[in-house]
Amino acid sequence: MNQAASSPPAINTLTDSDTLASLLKAAGDPLRLQILQVLAQNSYGVSELARIFDVRQSGMSHHLKLLNNAGLTTTRREGNSIYYRRAIVVPNQALAALQSALFASVDQSSLNASVAAQCRAIAAERAEASQQFFADNADKFRAQQDLIASYPVYGEQVAQLLSNTPVKNAHLALEVGPGQGEFLPVLSKRFAHVIALDSAEPMLSHSRAAAQSAGLGNIEFIHGDTTELSNHKVLADCIVMNMVLHHTPSPADIFKDLSAALIPGGALVVTELCRHEQDWARENCGDLWQGFEPDDLTQWALDAGLKDGQSMFIALRNGFQIQLRQFFKP
Repeated sequence: MNQAASSPPAINTLTDSDTLASLLKAAGDPLRLQILQVLAQNSYGVSELARIFDVRQSGMSHHLKLLNNAGLTTTRREGNSIYYRRAIVVPNQALAALQSALFASVDQSSLNASVAAQCRAIAAERAEASQQFFADNADKFRAQQDLIASYPVYGEQVAQLLSNTPVKNAHLALEVGPGQGEFLPVLSKRFAHVIALDSAEPMLSHSRAAAQSAGLGNIEFIHGDTTELSNHKVLADCIVMNMVLHHTPSPADIFKDLSAALIPGGALVVTELCRHEQDWARENCGDLWQGFEPDDLTQWALDAGLKDGQSMFIALRNGFQIQLRQFFKP
């Protein structure tokens, strides 16, 4: 083997040396290392991180500036707020090996109990806000979704992707957030048993009514979120999640929950908004996130032990774009 070919890129320019110095400075503080650990699991604003670590907001802003300048974190705007998350390591880039080793070392540590408790509290508050929106707007959900992307816009393509998704068995399918229940007939026809999971009871009632109207007798309805799948001992051959992720408080955790609920060889099909800047959707449609970059979903799936499959993208006339993604559990 050519040893030189497998070595990380050399640091041979002043720019690379400056980048290395910036990275080492940013990593040389225990609090900043804990921030990197927390940001691996979710995106947070400055005030949320200040709350999590019980520090002044001005001090947190200083730490985040150092991390961002070192390329260890990235930012995204959600409405009027800026959210931080850990950067994705780009292979073959200078310092990629060092950055990967740093992240791996950080992730080996256990979160401080008070830090973990604050993270859970923020996730619960986000989830409650999302559930309250759907509880208040369940009867208007279809009209609000039509403002962005109604089911007819992507339903046929999702069904096509599902038909092209190889699964070992057709015993059990799970749909997370079935909404009005439009996709349940597709799953009911292909799988012997289907579970519809929703954290908002009013939305689940709509799905239940739609299934009853369509005469679907193999659907089981569960009121809850993905953290409860293990309690129900769900092991699905296939999981479908259509336009749900941007309503969830912690997308990375969703992927981990769903990976655990898949059998080996099982498939996860995700339909989701691509990243956009139309912040009116947050108020009008109950969105927590303004879509996601494709690399976001890829990284969350990888961290959850899933492999990437096919991808499709649909551009809409109103400026939104939808990504249809396929993932597999080895």
